[in-house]
Amino acid sequence: MRFSVGDETLPPLLQQHGEPPLPPYIRRNAGEAKADNARYQTIYARAPGAVAAPTAGLHFDAGIFAELAARQVRHAFVTLHVGAGTFQPVRVDELAQHVMHEEYLEVPEATARLINATRETGGRIIAVGTTVVRSLETAVRRSDDGEFRMMPFKGPTRMFITPGHQFRGVDAIVTNFHLPESTLLMLCAAFVGRELLLAAYEHAVTAQYRFFSYGDAMFLTPMTAGGAAAGAGGR
Repeated sequence: MRFSVGDETLPPLLQQHGEPPLPPYIRRNAGEAKADNARYQTIYARAPGAVAAPTAGLHFDAGIFAELAARQVRHAFVTLHVGAGTFQPVRVDELAQHVMHEEYLEVPEATARLINATRETGGRIIAVGTTVVRSLETAVRRSDDGEFRMMPFKGPTRMFITPGHQFRGVDAIVTNFHLPESTLLMLCAAFVGRELLLAAYEHAVTAQYRFFSYGDAMFLTPMTAGGAAAGAGGR
């Protein structure tokens, strides 16, 4: 497909005249979506390419980062260009038959180095969103000494994380409440166990938490660490 755009390149025209792609459960009238250019975006977004924002990151603003720094909680960034397939439910009865959408990711060397140093000193790696989980689980590798370590990575991933997956790169997750039958929900079930996750969702429904992109967040720790899944107030 070829576009005739005169002296301009296509991306600025899309930015000027297009509207941000939103999940199907967010409905906007014509012209109303412009505000989402700022609202449906993390404050640390840099490289264009994603179809959707990693919505767990929407809970983090400059004040939160300052408070985390005051508590000596360090942070590092990855890039994952979320694809349109993230909105699609799983439509097969056998999970092995589901074809995961391909997404491009980058785990920079500085990020891998900080993660490994944190692990070596007994710290925890807390992923903000399923986007980060897929990135780190893709990039972790067994090193020559037999230990699993985070490695720099650039390239595509089709990783479909389902119950039974052995997590190597993440110790806890901050994530929003996801759509039923979504790959994101299955990732969370793989992390904490199906029963515990369903109990957390039952609590969230009873307490009238907000779900999905602009909703509340939950903090997940794996059952093997004696933790629990619990909802927490969002923005």
